[in-house]
Amino acid sequence: MLKSNNIWISSFIVFVASACSLIIELVAGRIMAPYVGVSLYTWTSIIGVVLAGISLGNYLGGKIADRWGSRKTLGIILLLSGLLSLSILVTINYLNGLPFTVGLVERILILAFIIFFPPSCILGTISPIVVKLTLENLNEAGNIVGKIYACGALGSIFGTFLTGFVLIALMGTRAIVFTVAIVLLVMAIVFGDWRRTKVDLAALLLIFGGFAYYLYDAGALQSPFLMETSYYSIRVNETKMSDNTIRKELVLDHLIHSYSWVDDPTRLEYGYEKVYAEISKYIARRDSNVSAMFIGGGGYTFPRYLETVYPSSHIDVVEIDPGVTQTAYGYLGLRPDTRVRTYNEDARMFFDDNAQGTKYNLVMGDAFNDLSLPYHLTTKEFNDKVRNTLTPGGFYMVNVIDNYKKGEFLRAYVSTLKRTFQHVYLFGLGNAWDFDGSSTYVVLAGDRPFDVEGFKQAASENGAQQLTSTLMPQAQLDEYLQQGRQIVLTDDYAPVDNLMAPRFTERGF
Repeated sequence: MLKSNNIWISSFIVFVASACSLIIELVAGRIMAPYVGVSLYTWTSIIGVVLAGISLGNYLGGKIADRWGSRKTLGIILLLSGLLSLSILVTINYLNGLPFTVGLVERILILAFIIFFPPSCILGTISPIVVKLTLENLNEAGNIVGKIYACGALGSIFGTFLTGFVLIALMGTRAIVFTVAIVLLVMAIVFGDWRRTKVDLAALLLIFGGFAYYLYDAGALQSPFLMETSYYSIRVNETKMSDNTIRKELVLDHLIHSYSWVDDPTRLEYGYEKVYAEISKYIARRDSNVSAMFIGGGGYTFPRYLETVYPSSHIDVVEIDPGVTQTAYGYLGLRPDTRVRTYNEDARMFFDDNAQGTKYNLVMGDAFNDLSLPYHLTTKEFNDKVRNTLTPGGFYMVNVIDNYKKGEFLRAYVSTLKRTFQHVYLFGLGNAWDFDGSSTYVVLAGDRPFDVEGFKQAASENGAQQLTSTLMPQAQLDEYLQQGRQIVLTDDYAPVDNLMAPRFTERGF
């Protein structure tokens, strides 16, 4: 048995087990992201499920310790922990192929429970068993239990920092899970009293090795992504179009973020990009040049478009993920000699650093989608930072996806922009606001009135071509903003995930 004078061995076992629990918890978000996205609901489900598993494991561990407390039992528990950790890789692939008839939020909770509850529960049984094996004198119970659980908390902290700062970027999620399983197997061999019977040890290695080989043979240990970064799981797909051209798709986690034609940077797929192009044409003619800054690079589709159409333009991109920029250079046609300058940092940090620096006549937001919005880029405080970097007469242009009739985020976002900018306009693809369901809108904000007639002439080549965009009448926009809850997004109050919840639940995969 683990004696009280081996308190540090006991603490080490609990330290490692707790670290493994937190590693799995953090990796869980990355594993589920390609299938259900990353949102408040994803992390709420994961954290709740893992905590529930650990809690039940603590309870069951106490029962097991009182009835079968031994090093052999501890070894079995550690072995099961390793096997259930490996099972994560099988379960996620199997469950993702099953049809779900429930809503997306319910689907997230079900996936999180089935995949991560079992390993969390079995890992939670380890601490009570170790405590039972270590205690000899009840007079020392408080001291021993306190030390062991303190080491468990330190292990959780260590696992959190190690995963977030090192492992995800270094190894990728599948390799991390496999490594956790190997660590638990080694713990089972070293501390589980298997060495007394060679048959037991051989059976242990055979079971684990067979399961690991099955995962390898099934491809479960190989990442399906081009790369996994600290921010995204990145994939690039190619589609041959009907005109024999090749369209490349940048997929971040579970969503197609952008389409790119490497050989034709002027070809735009998304409707909002065509609206961006029309407004950019107006700005270029009005100011004889475009000085643009992009919040979010993605596939660099529109920065490449501007660089090609307006060769004298000044283009900066703030893209938080260096891996996304690397992908754009390597696979999506961003040339090594491009004039597009990239800053790999958070947009708010960029604006703080650039407070007295470069001014832009057009700032374009391309960091929002309908399932994942960086809330700190939606607030009045952030809008104030954008305003300070605009030239006189410059505009801030953002694409927003929401349901005009039923959603609340679009209204809250436009209302928030009006707290910073004197003039705010709403563009749709046709009369998008007349249709049910979600649609993409472009919000334009500035401190000077938007020359609607000048825009129509410039964007349509004096009527020679039909406009993609439709500008909502100002009276209709004012009436729309007066409806529903009056929400202004600030750094202290930005319930973005909750406002987008209806879009989240209606979206399927």
